[in-house]
Amino acid sequence: MSAALADRKGVTALEYGVIAAVTIVVGLAAFATIGTDLAAKFASVDGLLK
Repeated sequence: MSAALADRKGVTALEYGVIAAVTIVVGLAAFATIGTDLAAKFASVDGLLK
């Protein structure tokens, strides 16, 4: 019985690991997109100010 519980805990830990990894990848993709957009906006404003 305890072996089955330990196995289930391992599966749960793996699920949390996958959720964390997906969250990190989505966050990095969002930051990369936002960073690119912000760089373009700042370049546009810089061009207008010169």
